[in-house]
Order: sequence, then structure tokens, then C-alpha cells
Amino acid sequence: MTPPKVLVADSISKSGIDELSRDGALDVAIKTGLNETELVDQIPEFSALIVRSQTKVTAAILNAGAKLRVVGRAGVGVDNVDVETATRRGIVVLNAPGGNTVSTAEHAFSLLLSVARKIPQADANVRSKNWDKKNFEGVELYNKTLGIIGMGRIGSELSRRAIAFGMCVVAYDPYLSATRARSLQVELVDELDDLLTSADFISLHTPLTAETRHILDEARLQKTKRGVRIINCARGGLVDEAALLKALQEAHVAGAALDVFEVEPLPVDSPLRSASNLVLTPHLGASTAEAQESVGIEIAQSIRAVLLEGTIRNAVNMPNLDAKTLAIIGPHLRFGEKLGRFLSQIAPRRADSLNINYSGKVNEVDTTAITRAALKGFLQLAGGSEVNEVNAPAFAETLGLKVSESRLSAPGDYTDMLELSAVGEGETVSVGGAFFGATPRIVSINSRPVEARPHGVVLVLENTDRPGMVGRIGTLLGDHGVNIATMSLSRNQAGGTALTVLNLDTAPSEALLTKIRASEDIHSAQVIQL
Repeated sequence: MTPPKVLVADSISKSGIDELSRDGALDVAIKTGLNETELVDQIPEFSALIVRSQTKVTAAILNAGAKLRVVGRAGVGVDNVDVETATRRGIVVLNAPGGNTVSTAEHAFSLLLSVARKIPQADANVRSKNWDKKNFEGVELYNKTLGIIGMGRIGSELSRRAIAFGMCVVAYDPYLSATRARSLQVELVDELDDLLTSADFISLHTPLTAETRHILDEARLQKTKRGVRIINCARGGLVDEAALLKALQEAHVAGAALDVFEVEPLPVDSPLRSASNLVLTPHLGASTAEAQESVGIEIAQSIRAVLLEGTIRNAVNMPNLDAKTLAIIGPHLRFGEKLGRFLSQIAPRRADSLNINYSGKVNEVDTTAITRAALKGFLQLAGGSEVNEVNAPAFAETLGLKVSESRLSAPGDYTDMLELSAVGEGETVSVGGAFFGATPRIVSINSRPVEARPHGVVLVLENTDRPGMVGRIGTLLGDHGVNIATMSLSRNQAGGTALTVLNLDTAPSEALLTKIRASEDIHSAQVIQL
């Protein structure tokens, strides 16, 4: 039998190549520097493709891969892979999520020292045959405050190094539990502004999402201490580069260091290149021998597992399951993820625990994959697209979120039911779902019976049970061009508190939500995007 062919399109470590080639079970070809057209021509004969960040795995390449079963990214993110097209074509996308944590944290700390002591500028000055010692007076890290935005794996590693240098660490992460913050010996703040006004140094370690894009924009930069120093080794786009340049020119920001940029490679004519108080590195966070060794071996082992054993690990777009099991529990995986996403939008930001309760026939199968899918949905607001079924438990651990399963042997009112509950900030919230035949439905919110479709836009209202409320809400929505697809009502008692759940065709505007919330009969109004 001809061994499966693997194309390595970007350089990975020799150890990774050796692992791929071990025992001759795979036919490995190394062809780096190919453009899209060349890859489209070459890919039809390969079963697997391995890239780093240089090669863009586009829809055209994926569609041309007649035999392609798996794409492996030797690194953490998969920004350069069209995951949607890969999923649609049944191609597994893998990454190597654990290999570069220490390297990136160390690079961030190196940049922290560089901006504190102006090391790159001083080096350039001496190399230019000058000795302008007076121009390179720096500041100590000792007794200074480091503000870390995002306390995942890398942010946590950076905090340990900063504390060892005698720094006080203040952290902003809406999803980090207070218990986890105490164990890391960092001060957790509720509002980003509290960090901005107190930090002498700021380092970003959060994924790039719609919520975090330009998290440091012109307005927020103006709220920082005069003389603050800023480091970004996470994702280009977290910092508004034009606003940062202006703040550097005005000396409001004393210094900054960027390893990532909104456009990479950084354009030759970028004005950032001319800022004397800015340190620039070409995306070196994971560029250490140890990190490249680690991710090379990790991705090679994952590719071998898929092609030779039929098992999946470190997958971005599907759970670690064999095909037979996936066929049985596939609907529960998709439904569990949606319930998790629903719950995350009504739960306290800093949840301490998440429980997934199973009842009915679903108890007859291994529910680990369903729990991971629900956890992935619950964490996507916090972690963005980098959270998947594989790394969701580790991501939850970094946030201090305790995840548990429970079971009821009796089916109750439904043949199969999943109920997710989150506890945090002294509050417990829950959502339950069940299948009506093959059709999934949300059947409870905070233990109140409802019926809603788990997709699209869902408006959840808690209101006083008063005659005419349904008509008033419907009229308001109609006046703003928002159509109601379905409606479900639930109340605790006549004249008490009612729960109104509406599936809408379009999302209501902020102006409309303000009008709805202005009514004294409306206790809360939440828009859930599924």
C-alpha cells in the first residue's frame, strides 16, 4: 500500500520532520515558498499539508486537495487557514497550542526591559560611534505596576516573571475568577479604566475578537498615566497603531514595543518605523529553538495520529472522536455548543463554575466530547476563535473556571436533556435544551419552562406580569422593523415576574433596547446571538 503523502509547505524543526518520516509510514515532501497557484497545482496528490504562518491556506488550495484529509498549523493560531472551507470539505484542521507559551512570555518580558532601559536605541547609538549616555536614562521595574490585559497562559507566565522582578501586577480579564487571580498573586480589576490609570507598563495578552479590536484606542490611551510604556506580543489590531504613534510623538506614552502588527510584514513606508521611542520586532514571540522544536514535534505527532491511526487531537474544527461515535453524538455536540454560547451571554462574566447536567438516553454514551463542545461555546466570548474542543478545558483552568458533569438516570419530561448552569458573583444562571424528535429546542432558562429555537437572534425579557405587555413589546419591535419569528412566555405566578423569549429575524438596535429597558415593567432585556 502506498503511504499517505504529507506536504511540508513552511519550515518546521528537523525533529518534526524526523517524527513525520519515522518508520517510513508517511511519504514526506518538503516544498517551501510556494505561492497559491503552485500549491493548487501540487496539493491534489497529498493527504496532509503542514504550514506555519507564511503560507496562506486558501479556499482554492483546499478545494483543489482531492485527497486532503488534514491541515496542520505548526503554531497556536490558525488565522492563515480557511477553517470554514476546510470544515465544509471535511478536512481536519490541527494546531499546536502548547508549544510557545514560555517563548512568547519571555519575549514580552524582554521587550518590557527594552522599553524600560532603552536598550535597542542605546545599542544603535553606540554602533553609530556616539556615546550619548544622558539621552538613555531608563526606569526600574522594581516597585512599578504592570497592567496585563488578558490572563491566559502567556499573560499568567508574564505575571510570574514580573513579580520576580518586584513588580506589582494588576490584571484585567473579564473572565478570570477571583480565586485564580489570588493564586497568581495579581490584583484583579473590574474595569479596564482602573488598569489604565494605575499601570506604569501595559502588556496585552488577549485574542483578537470584535470585542478586543483596538482595545487600546485613542480614547483609552489618553486615560493612561503620562509616561506609560506599552508592549504588544499578542495580536496585531489590539492596539490602534495610528493612535499609539500620536501618543508616542506627544510623549504621553514614553515608550512602546510591538512584535505584532495590523498588517504583516510591516509596510516599508509605515510611520511606525520612524518613531524613536518605539521598539519593533518581526513577530518573534514563538521564534526560539525550543518553541520551534516543540511545535514541530507536536504537529507531526498529531498528523501521524490522523493519517495512521484515525484518531484526532489538537483539532480546531472537530472533536477528538472516531467517525462512528461522531455520527451518534454529532447533534448533541452542535446543540451543546449553542447552549454554552447562549449561557455565556446571560451568565456573570467572572463565572467560578460551570456544570453540564445530562438526563435521559444521552447518559448511555461517553459525554466528554459534548461537555467540551458546551465549554467551547461558553468560552468563545473570552477566548475568541482560538478556543476549541481540545484546548477549552485548559483555557477554563487558566480562568479559574471549574467544570463538572452531573447525571440524572430518569429522563424526566424529555427523552434527552442537557442543562448548563454557571455560578459566579453570587448568582446562578442556567439554560436547558432538549430534542423534539431530531429538532433541538431551548426548554428552560433559569429553571423557568420556555420553548425557543437555538439559532439566530434571541431576545430574553424579564418583566412584570401585567396585561398588555406582549402587545407593547410587539408594537415597539414592529415600529423599529424587527419581526418576531416565535414567542414563548413563562411566569412564576399571576401578577408576578414573567419571562418572555422571542426569536427575532434581526437584532434590535441599541436605541430600541434602550426604549424597551426604559419601561418600569421591564426588569432586564438581553439579546443573545447564536
